[in-house]
Amino acid sequence: MNNNNPPRPGSARSEAEELLSAPAEWDLPPSRHLHYKDVLMEHIDHDRTPSTQARPTPRRRLARGVVLLPLASMALAGALIITLSTSDDTSAPVTRAAGANSASATLNRIAVAAMATDATPVKDGQFVYVESLIRSNEGTFDGPVRLSALHKWETWTSQDPGPVTRTGWLRESGKGAVMSGQLLPIENPDPVQAGIEHPTYKWLASLPTDPEALLDMLYAQTRVNEGESKEQAVFSEIGGLVSNAIMPPANASAFYKAAAKIPGVREIPDAVDAAGRHGIAITREDASSATRDEWIFDKDTLAFLGSRSYITKDEVKGITSDTLSGTSAIMKRTVVDRQGEAPAKTDR
Repeated sequence: MNNNNPPRPGSARSEAEELLSAPAEWDLPPSRHLHYKDVLMEHIDHDRTPSTQARPTPRRRLARGVVLLPLASMALAGALIITLSTSDDTSAPVTRAAGANSASATLNRIAVAAMATDATPVKDGQFVYVESLIRSNEGTFDGPVRLSALHKWETWTSQDPGPVTRTGWLRESGKGAVMSGQLLPIENPDPVQAGIEHPTYKWLASLPTDPEALLDMLYAQTRVNEGESKEQAVFSEIGGLVSNAIMPPANASAFYKAAAKIPGVREIPDAVDAAGRHGIAITREDASSATRDEWIFDKDTLAFLGSRSYITKDEVKGITSDTLSGTSAIMKRTVVDRQGEAPAKTDR
């Protein structure tokens, strides 16, 4: 790993287990606060500027090097232009062994498995809590990719139907974190109602369960970043929703069936999430933005495990093959009554 401490012995899984049991407080040098994550930097700037200053709109997806981190982390990560990967085992080249037909069949299997799961309805005053392990890029705009140390990322997504400006809360903990241990608000510059920019359980439950109708809605409402294709934008939007939200089984199933209809989806027989867990992956490479995203699922239960994202080509920066730009693992996901509450027993 690329941090200032000697590498610890053991596997990625053992490191993940140690992180999950570690306290939230860590010493973090001031220089590490210069991290390219929009909301965190805005939070710092807000303390130094008048309250009337406009805030940038949080984004859940990145134009380059997107990783399907928790919804808040995608809002925070910023559009980094990154180059050469220097990560360790998680940056191994990917073998594209299966095609679109296999991916469609696997996504339909995942959809069937999703229908058999339970989902606890979430009330308006509650929060969807997600705990993840992540490694994100902390390199500069014109420098190489430098993945952070593996660290904990927690988000609390508000279920208030709105209109609201504060849509949730986040907390990073660990040596790869920025402002470690601090609970920070996630805010929009303008009030938003429940919808694609503020996905609540009730809004998700109201969506069509017919895959074609759902896909039409996503194509109509998903924002497209500069240099990104519409197909990739929708693929990324689906990934963000199924990995971090809680929704009724029929809606989760519909999202996977809709993803199967997006051109360019492929299957990878073996992929590893940030916690070191092996699974089967669904991927899509976007020629427009030269990026590739992976959704990783348990090979037996087909539960969502985590994700990885890559830059596939950048002639200016000298990238000629897949370069890992971020990785995550969903460890806990459940419903809580208050922001900052981290339950001992959760559902994933």
